[in-house]
Amino acid sequence: MVEEGAAVFTCGESSYTDRDVIDAAFFRGELDSIWRDLLRGVECENQSGDAEMDDAIIDSAVEKFRYDHDLITAEETEQWLEARGLTMDDFGEYFARHYWKDKGTGNVRSGATDYVSAPDEMRALLQAELILSGEFDRLAARLSWRAAGSQEMKEDVDLAEEKKRFLARAGIDQERLPNWLGGLGRDEQWLNEMLRLETIHSRIRAALLTPQNRQRELSSMRLPLTRLEVEMLELESKDAASEASLCVTIDGLSMEEVAKEGRYPYRQTQFLVEDIDPDLQQKFLSVPAGSVIEPIPRGDGFQLCRIVKKMEPNADDPVVQERVNKRLLDLHFSKLVGDHIQWQGPMTK
Repeated sequence: MVEEGAAVFTCGESSYTDRDVIDAAFFRGELDSIWRDLLRGVECENQSGDAEMDDAIIDSAVEKFRYDHDLITAEETEQWLEARGLTMDDFGEYFARHYWKDKGTGNVRSGATDYVSAPDEMRALLQAELILSGEFDRLAARLSWRAAGSQEMKEDVDLAEEKKRFLARAGIDQERLPNWLGGLGRDEQWLNEMLRLETIHSRIRAALLTPQNRQRELSSMRLPLTRLEVEMLELESKDAASEASLCVTIDGLSMEEVAKEGRYPYRQTQFLVEDIDPDLQQKFLSVPAGSVIEPIPRGDGFQLCRIVKKMEPNADDPVVQERVNKRLLDLHFSKLVGDHIQWQGPMTK
């Protein structure tokens, strides 16, 4: 039997728990890399022996987490954890695992435990990992999309093709399927529901992501998806950045020449406008190609940027396609989730 778990959301007459979110992600093949990272973290920690951690590194990581989650006091942190079924011990162990994993003192042994056969304590570690890393939110959202989509398509669907894909993805056959389900504490009914959700989700995606819809959405996203080719200099002060700007705009030197003369870090790169800090996007959009933008504060210094080229979004660009697809899916499923999903537990942020 599957443990009840904490409620995450309801959809229609169905309720979904934290265990449902995690098992559904495993069914979709989305836990593989996370599970391997967890095993490596555990192995690195086990192999650390009597070595001591650097408290300053741990304290910095904890401080960043609390800042990102707006947790001012230790009491607020403890309440945040308790609301998600975690303890301060879970919290500390999470940062310790990541510390030793980052140190790279161990590797996952061949034949390491997989999720299906993992003991309860390892699955509990995975749940803590997902929640504290923020990945649980994303997995819960993905399941909510599928549950909400299923409310829009009540008719029976053929599960055969989706089942073939699942068996290939899981690396099992029909004969081994009962053991696979048994290891999860699940049954055929659960599997069929997962197959149904995925089949419906695939149909909705196919109906949304048509060339016509993509082209229409691309037109509305023309400015944020404009690609910029930019030269960048990193300088120690605003005065140095202003002087370098004058060397380019008045004296006619190239950015690369200024970099060599002043021994400044230089690079040339490309990015989309929507990947720029929102407060800076207008600066990049409002000037023509060839222009140098006023110095931008960056860390302890300043950055000087010159726009080499502006390129209209290309429908054949894989990055542009991905952004347009994401926009179409986000718009559609956010409405479905608003109509059909009632969130029950706290999200991780």
